[in-house]
Amino acid sequence: MAITTFIPELWSARLMYALDKSHVAANLVNRDYEGTIRQQGDTVHINTIGAITVNDYTRNTDIEDPEILTTTDQTLEINQAKYFNFQIDDVDAAQAAGNMMDTAMGRAAYALNDVSDSYLLGLIAAGANSGNILGSSAAVSLTADNVYNNIVDLRTVLDKANVPNTGRYIVIPPEVYGLLLKDDRFVKATDGGTANNTLLNGNVGSAAGFTVYMSNNVPFSTDTWSIPASVASSTTYAEQIVSTEAYRMEKRFADAVKGLHVYGAKVTDGKAIAVLKCKVGAAG
Repeated sequence: MAITTFIPELWSARLMYALDKSHVAANLVNRDYEGTIRQQGDTVHINTIGAITVNDYTRNTDIEDPEILTTTDQTLEINQAKYFNFQIDDVDAAQAAGNMMDTAMGRAAYALNDVSDSYLLGLIAAGANSGNILGSSAAVSLTADNVYNNIVDLRTVLDKANVPNTGRYIVIPPEVYGLLLKDDRFVKATDGGTANNTLLNGNVGSAAGFTVYMSNNVPFSTDTWSIPASVASSTTYAEQIVSTEAYRMEKRFADAVKGLHVYGAKVTDGKAIAVLKCKVGAAG
């Protein structure tokens, strides 16, 4: 690859597209504030409007003066910065079939995505209100017989918190997905749906009103998973490929590319997140 053919803006755009295609968690959260960040350390201010009072109305009687709305300011800090930096030797490039740079950039996007997805799922699971955590005192032992019922319990937690039904999701590890596949309620709800066409972004079906996503990045500690269930509005995320640069290595016959990915996230509504702390047990 001649270095003169490299267009940084084009490569950055293609890298972000690859990130969007392979993300799981980042596609499930609010990203309204994205596009304004330029470097690590930027801060996004998120204002939330407080409750509005509803009063009784009496005919032929003056209503109260309009109330002054209050807002709560929360800050989203872009405090995560990750980079890649790889080289392709001219000999390797000449002998390889196909475009090695395209392949390498795809692998770079996947690697960046894997790190940011793990960060985001961990933050979501840790941000749930304490009363929204099932299995907090003792992890639930999941089996094919009880896995669906535990997902229903997560739904109940969100129902009691008045979380909207629309857009609810749950992210599960492969071991739990395997248990769900043994439950007819999940299989029947999934058959004929969109899951078979959306495996690239982790969508594997639906259960108890949730769109079910599978990811290897569900938080795991010792022998316990923390499975998050939520809606997009609970968490805000912003990311940017700040820089992508190609350069010719001085002491080698090789082209190199480096890129910088910055991002940050914040749970803005912990009551809209439910978490199941669980282990995968033997069939009951």
